[in-house]
Amino acid sequence: MRVSKFVLLLTVAALCGCRDKTAENRVQYHATDDVAITEVENVSGTKEAEEVDEMLVTDFATVPGAVNGKQEAKKAMDRPVVYPSTPAPMDAAKDQMKLARSRATTASPSFAAAGEMPQIVDGSAGHGEGPGVGGDKFEHVEANPFRTVADEPLSTFSIDVDTASYSKIRSYLVNHNQLPPQGAVRVEELVNYFTYDYAAPTDQHPFAANVEAAACPWNPDHRLVRIGIKGKEIENEDRPASNLVFLLDVSGSMNNTNKLPLLKQGMKLLVDQLGENDKVAIVVYAGASGLVLGSTSGDDKSTIMEALDRLQAGGSTNGAAGIELAYQTAVENYIKGGVNRVILCTDGDFNVGVTSTSDLVTMASEKAKSGVYLSVMGFGIGNHNDAMMEELSGKANGNYAFIDTIQEAKKVLVEQMSGTLTTIAKDVKIQIEFNPNQVAAYRLVGYENRILANQDFNDDKKDAGEIGAGHCVTAFYEVVPASADTPVSTAKVDDLKYQTTREKTEAADSDELLTLKIRYKQPDEDESTLMLVGVKDSGHRFGQATGDFQFAAGVAMFGMLLRGDEQDAEVNLDEITELVSHNVGDDSYRGEFLKLVQTAKTLRK
Repeated sequence: MRVSKFVLLLTVAALCGCRDKTAENRVQYHATDDVAITEVENVSGTKEAEEVDEMLVTDFATVPGAVNGKQEAKKAMDRPVVYPSTPAPMDAAKDQMKLARSRATTASPSFAAAGEMPQIVDGSAGHGEGPGVGGDKFEHVEANPFRTVADEPLSTFSIDVDTASYSKIRSYLVNHNQLPPQGAVRVEELVNYFTYDYAAPTDQHPFAANVEAAACPWNPDHRLVRIGIKGKEIENEDRPASNLVFLLDVSGSMNNTNKLPLLKQGMKLLVDQLGENDKVAIVVYAGASGLVLGSTSGDDKSTIMEALDRLQAGGSTNGAAGIELAYQTAVENYIKGGVNRVILCTDGDFNVGVTSTSDLVTMASEKAKSGVYLSVMGFGIGNHNDAMMEELSGKANGNYAFIDTIQEAKKVLVEQMSGTLTTIAKDVKIQIEFNPNQVAAYRLVGYENRILANQDFNDDKKDAGEIGAGHCVTAFYEVVPASADTPVSTAKVDDLKYQTTREKTEAADSDELLTLKIRYKQPDEDESTLMLVGVKDSGHRFGQATGDFQFAAGVAMFGMLLRGDEQDAEVNLDEITELVSHNVGDDSYRGEFLKLVQTAKTLRK
């Protein structure tokens, strides 16, 4: 059995923590494909340092499977990568060395790290010692209900550019031949997976608002209003300089072909797009965290690729330790006016250190204040913590994608590179005010976990979603006209005892259906800007709507059906197929969607 590189390195890290007035608390880790060797830097001349060096080489020489003999162990010390280490008393360090030897045959992580000894977790308990042992974790949400305009004329939510739900659903349908769990379905992420021919901004705003209304395809007595936002395009050659930190999960749960190997392929695609103005560092984590590659020019592709190639999977998962080190590395190499981003690649199966979603989210929220943004890339099905990763990205000024194929990696990291990396507006909030003379009730389709209190719209301290260069954001409202004969089920509110409802203003007599309000901040500013758009209903039948409108409505219907929303019981896959098939064109992603609908139809029989 191959000896655990991780255990040995943790031991040495502890030993190197001893220091006196002449000792510098700094360690260099050396990694090869078969073994990782450590030496002490700037502590020569001290008795403790000499003892550390001797114990280090002895340990590598005597543990089976490491390096044959002291001489070869010393020869291996020739490829340094600098890590910060954690101080520890010398006696405690010796105890750790003994403990490491006793555990050397039971753990098998893959990288150099400084921190606590890993806890070996029983995979049968659902933790990350192998693929598929814990079960995917999703947040359960109830579909948004209808709300009456008389009681609640305002609807407020944060935008969302995540697309993870779509590729997760695809993986269930195509790779696993099963319908996805209802919790995996977030309708807005299905709709936002696709691009639409929205008008681009022509003024000082970083994005443009596009609104369209037509008859609702699943209830013709209702209206369907589509709100679309189109971010300004930034070509790759015009992209700001980037300071990227790849934060890569190399724990045991990533030991699967659709996890770490796919992760490395995807990161290489991104590296191929980088240039001399870009920098990349690589932080890895399992039971603890380590810096595999210091900040390196994007031009030095061979060095970055070699660092990726050396990664192997093994051990438990301390994601919090990795997050700490990744943000520290990003801040140390911060580019003012540039792109500063941590790219976290993981299955989210954190099982040591800080593991609760609330604690991780709190940590990420604090780190976001440093000006460093976060992208989360999910991998694998079976023990994928989708709920944690979605919330983590949302609270850390980030975006969340799920990578199930190399084609998806190419889409996210190459085709949409500028949007994935370059934020053009942050804390983007949408608020709709409905005209009570035109609208009796409404419901927002999707965005259930992005709902904001109405007062949050004007509160610049309230966090919201970010939009990247070229991104499209789409939201649908199902609207019940004031003239509709068909009632809808809404929560009832008793009449007030001490006051009456607010009187209508003159504006209610206009033919406006609603007013769209958008607040956003420039990426480097803390004060928001307001956009206002009055919206009238053209009265179009569904067939008169644009092809993009019809296709996006079909995608939303598919999501509602998969989620099993009771109020959408009349939606069926035949209708979706008919609706979508006329609006595919030569778009390969839309063509793939049509095939997914057919697959779902087969599985539902």
